[in-house]
Amino acid sequence: MPETKTTARATQDFVPIKEIRDGVIILKDNSMRAVIMVSSINFALKSVEEQEAVIYQFQNFLNSLDFSIQISIQSRELDIRPYLALLEERYKGELSDLMKIQIKEYIAFIKAFVEQSSIMTKTFFIVIPFAQTLITPSSNNIVSNLLGKKQAPSAQAGGQNDTFIENRTQIEQRIGVVQSGLIRCGLKSVELGTDEIVELFYKIFNPGDLEKPIVNA
Repeated sequence: MPETKTTARATQDFVPIKEIRDGVIILKDNSMRAVIMVSSINFALKSVEEQEAVIYQFQNFLNSLDFSIQISIQSRELDIRPYLALLEERYKGELSDLMKIQIKEYIAFIKAFVEQSSIMTKTFFIVIPFAQTLITPSSNNIVSNLLGKKQAPSAQAGGQNDTFIENRTQIEQRIGVVQSGLIRCGLKSVELGTDEIVELFYKIFNPGDLEKPIVNA
């Protein structure tokens, strides 16, 4: 019987990320992405006039952009285990019997509350893109493209180091524009670094890690 060959593709093959460098995501098509984390406001607690002002400012912010952005909302069940572990350590080190009783009752209350209601936490991100515009130097290249002939790869983002620095400067300017617009809307934001971006994508692609037990050091 002929052998049946099965080709197992790694998870990385389905992820369009080429590398994460200096806080910038470089995709396989050499375009770049930056991610900023944005705070939230309690819109329902504001007056009607304040709500209208926020909407007006946000509308102006979107209209002022000459590039596209992606707004991502990550909703996850709140992992209360680190807080409970902290309380357990406090309980073990407490000398007062009265404080021990209060901490124990508080731990029991937190556990019961979490079991009865699903507590969700939301995190807001804005993804800012940048792609280097490629200018064809001559008409011969246009003909070659139409005929399907391959050309030598040009230096794009993530290629030569000086090109990367130049493109990163461009995306940093876009980050500044977005953050300035968010400030006018009453929102705070922070740009994610390399480690934060890696952790973000790890949690996205490994949601089951929240089920793993916490090992106290």
